[in-house]
Amino acid sequence: MPSSSAPAGGTSDKKLCESAKKAGDDMKKQLVAALQSGEPSPAVFKKILADLEAKMTTLASSGGDSKVATALKQFGVEASKAAAAADPASAADNPAFEKAGADITAACKAAGVSVTF
Repeated sequence: MPSSSAPAGGTSDKKLCESAKKAGDDMKKQLVAALQSGEPSPAVFKKILADLEAKMTTLASSGGDSKVATALKQFGVEASKAAAAADPASAADNPAFEKAGADITAACKAAGVSVTF
């Protein structure tokens, strides 16, 4: 059974999930603010996704090779791909990105933290 304890010198899965939850909440706030100010431009979506990718990649690098860290890393890869697209909002709406989010949700649930991506 996988452990949710910290790898040597790394961050525990629970802490990773708590930080990922905060990053996700921050992203949702940015998205809501962008939507309330009118139709967000691709540049706005690009910035939101790039910020999320940076946070997830940084978190993943502090977690070793746990399921949570692996899920965060993959989510960062998918966010980066979407941010680089001409239409980031449409690019983020794909099965690989959805699976990466579901993997974080499942891995964090196993670590005792409720997160929805």
